[in-house]
Amino acid sequence: MRKYASALAVFVVLLAVLPLAAQSPSQADLSAIHQIKEAGFGDSKVMEIMSYLTDVYGPRLTNSPNIKEAANWTTTKMKEWQLANVHLEQWGPFGRGWSNERFSAQVISPRPFPLIAYPKAWTPGTNGPVTADATLALILKEDDIAKYHGQLKGKFVLTAAIPENPERFEPQAHRYTDAELTDLATQPVPAAQNPEDRAAQFRAQRELNLKIQKFLVEEGVAAWIEPSRSDDGTVFVQQGGGRDKEKDPPTPTRVAIASENYGRIYRMLDKKVPVTMQLDIQNKFYDDDLMSFNIIGEIPGTDKAKADEVVMLGGHFDSWHGGTGATDNGAGSAVMLEAIRILKTTGLKMRRTVRLGLWTGEEQGLLGSRAYVKQHFADPEVGQPGTDKIKTLPEHAKLDAYYNIDNGTGKIRGVYLQGNEMVAPLFSSWMEPFHDLGMTTLSIRDTGGTDHLSYNAVGLPGFQFIQDPMDYDTRTHHSNMDVYERIQEPDMKQMAVIVASFVYMTANRDEMLPRKPLPKPRPPRQP
Repeated sequence: MRKYASALAVFVVLLAVLPLAAQSPSQADLSAIHQIKEAGFGDSKVMEIMSYLTDVYGPRLTNSPNIKEAANWTTTKMKEWQLANVHLEQWGPFGRGWSNERFSAQVISPRPFPLIAYPKAWTPGTNGPVTADATLALILKEDDIAKYHGQLKGKFVLTAAIPENPERFEPQAHRYTDAELTDLATQPVPAAQNPEDRAAQFRAQRELNLKIQKFLVEEGVAAWIEPSRSDDGTVFVQQGGGRDKEKDPPTPTRVAIASENYGRIYRMLDKKVPVTMQLDIQNKFYDDDLMSFNIIGEIPGTDKAKADEVVMLGGHFDSWHGGTGATDNGAGSAVMLEAIRILKTTGLKMRRTVRLGLWTGEEQGLLGSRAYVKQHFADPEVGQPGTDKIKTLPEHAKLDAYYNIDNGTGKIRGVYLQGNEMVAPLFSSWMEPFHDLGMTTLSIRDTGGTDHLSYNAVGLPGFQFIQDPMDYDTRTHHSNMDVYERIQEPDMKQMAVIVASFVYMTANRDEMLPRKPLPKPRPPRQP
């Protein structure tokens, strides 16, 4: 009994010393959350936004006509919602745009069958239908290239081994279990590791691919045929050529095809059975405007003393081109648009300004958000004279927090704290009204690969929400299955309500969120 009494006493003391704002939400906050839930669950527009971004305007490859039309639709809606300061903010240069206008691929003989396939971005087309023999030129290391000199002109060339497709006994879509969330809430002790090993492997493979690409261009191949990872007709397809017309090396026509189709062609060729294919690919490059843009809009703060302080929410707007950019990241864009629409239409007063940012160029390396952070807050590569810290711009002191969504359609289960211990009590209290919606977990861990990293890189509080994984990594991420049908409507509504509530509570605190210390300047990024 004494142990329990001691634990209770410690708990009471902790409650006494915690700042008032870090305890449970106030009645005013709960009333606002009620209004947010009413608007987000009872009159949601999130799936309508989702359908326009994907069905009508997707995919949204950066600098393509599609993303420009999607941005025009989005800014028009933001103005209809009476957001302030709605504009496209240029950054760049990004490079030339690209789109696929027409595509068909099939085997003609020895047995005709259609191919599930997609052209790789920033690669040329075929200038009309091309019929040619397929040939196997297995190049797994640089020494293999010499074997095929003078043999590949005018051929459809397969250079890779057949991907492994092991039998699957577990479902690909998955929600976090209680045990998994408990584990996620623990802080792992870092073990010794050498990230250079993985980086070296990546660089070696990239260098080999560039050598293969140069060789195939010199050989004059009709197209480079490459297998997609995964199975069940899912094709993961990204970039195959460069965006800089002057500096990037030329590339042949490049096509990613479903592993099952690739395997069938490979096995026939391996048996010395001739295979004839036909491709008809019309790809288009756009060199008229090499700059890209971010989409910005605001709800001005109502407190004159705090209106120049800003709470941001956002996600990346661009996508790859195999699907329509639904889970990556139409979901995040639609949720953030819905969240700011909810805050505006409810008429809730927010002391600080709330600003939405939707980024382009994320798929090429967080380019849009990095450019925005560099222009407004700080350059992570520039030091402050006389110190070992980065140099900040005046707006840096006025940015309260940035919230990001970019892990698909799965509902929010918590927040990654990015090592910011100081916000844990606050976020823990803010999650209480959403325990019944499944949001229960704080993780001190970092999570990577998306735009909150641009903010953390300059010492600003940037957060990505923990989301149920669903089939994001296994099926939809960068694939032809990244489409509207993979979106879960209840999860989207839940996310919009939670994001709107977190933004509201951040905007109305007396103090801004606590920050980690300013980082040291990092070495310049390699191109």
